[in-house]
Amino acid sequence: MADLATIVKAYDIRGLVPHEWDADTAYALGNAFVAVTDANRLVVARDMRESGVELARAFADGAAAAGAEVVDAGLCSTDQMYYISGAHELAGAMFTASHNPAAYNGIKLCKPGAKPISLETGLAEIRDRAQAIIDGGPARQVAGGTISSADYLDEYSRHLRSLVDLSQLRPLTVAVDAGNGMAGHTVPAVLGQIPALAMKPLYFELDGTFPNHEANPLDPANLVDLQKLVTSSGADIGLAFDGDADRCFVIDETGAPVSPSAVTALVAEAELAKNPKSTVIYNLITSQAVPEVIAENDGVPMRSRVGHSFIKAEMAEHDAVFGGEHSAHYYFRDFWFADTGMLAAMHVLAALGASSVPLSELVESYDRYVASGEINSTVADQQAIMHEIEDAYARRDDAHIDDLDGLTVSFDDKSWFNLRPSNTEPLLRLNVEAVTNERMTQLRDEVLSDVRR
Repeated sequence: MADLATIVKAYDIRGLVPHEWDADTAYALGNAFVAVTDANRLVVARDMRESGVELARAFADGAAAAGAEVVDAGLCSTDQMYYISGAHELAGAMFTASHNPAAYNGIKLCKPGAKPISLETGLAEIRDRAQAIIDGGPARQVAGGTISSADYLDEYSRHLRSLVDLSQLRPLTVAVDAGNGMAGHTVPAVLGQIPALAMKPLYFELDGTFPNHEANPLDPANLVDLQKLVTSSGADIGLAFDGDADRCFVIDETGAPVSPSAVTALVAEAELAKNPKSTVIYNLITSQAVPEVIAENDGVPMRSRVGHSFIKAEMAEHDAVFGGEHSAHYYFRDFWFADTGMLAAMHVLAALGASSVPLSELVESYDRYVASGEINSTVADQQAIMHEIEDAYARRDDAHIDDLDGLTVSFDDKSWFNLRPSNTEPLLRLNVEAVTNERMTQLRDEVLSDVRR
């Protein structure tokens, strides 16, 4: 019998199948989702994981039993599901475990208009209602529920192409690693229709066992094959997507990764050219080059805590035109404030295709600082160590303390570090940035020494 407390996370549902959840669990979650949210119309979609077929169908059955009209959209990327939810005002359930290994599956839920659901905004009630059904309580039974099928891929593709003009690009060779995930389904439909793009596909076969590498581009080991393809084929750019294709990482023509901060700055510049004086959201461990570029382009930079729920809330509250995170999640007002890696990739392609210089040169103006990347340290008492470090730096005249999300300490020489506790593990996460590599290394080692002593 499933214990939903173990698989219902802060913003989604994720666990091992069938050990932690199965079709009966999915049925209960579908029934509870309708009962709690009063969603009378919803779309159910899934990625390429084999377990998704049974789980999505059981969820749809549970929702229909509760009286909802359910549209089964079949295979989709997560951002494609957000498109359906936004364009058709449907609640949504996307069956995916993103970049997790093959034995996992999960659900990302949203209200109509692609509005997110978290523990604070309904997910806890859905969890408790579903647990009661699993434990033997009655499911909601309302006559009139239906299940139908529809394919939205072409519609989604046309919408994305309406947001970024790719009609006047210079010829570009684009290497794409789909990681056997949903980008193998969506990239041909979206980018395959652009005459100027010569595609070099890698691992486009949909396979939820991930036979080539994990579909997690955040791990540098999973970029190696794409980097080799870019350099061996003479590609102008490489794009790597995660399993459900909502995140996109960029590789330049030399095989070097382009930082998500640089992509955020580039896309912000493009969006502000169309929407001057608009707000752009960035999280606090994004490079400080991002707010600089936003301000230089007549935009309003707004700093946010790390995490998509915080970014989306800030986006909606301030009607922000765009938002970006260091983890390669990119959010757009034109996309119901939801995240889409494909649209971010299209902005990069548009900028590159309109330029006469290679990508490595194009992004130089956005790469102004040296970053450490995220470094994890296992600690016994996260808060005690953070208090010690905050006390030590608070005594320094050149240090400025900020407690927005963990501990951020910035210095007069434009260097800074952020130290944040993990919500799920006994870890402290450190990010450091400075003008020079020498200063970044010195500050990184100084903080790590205090954390790990």
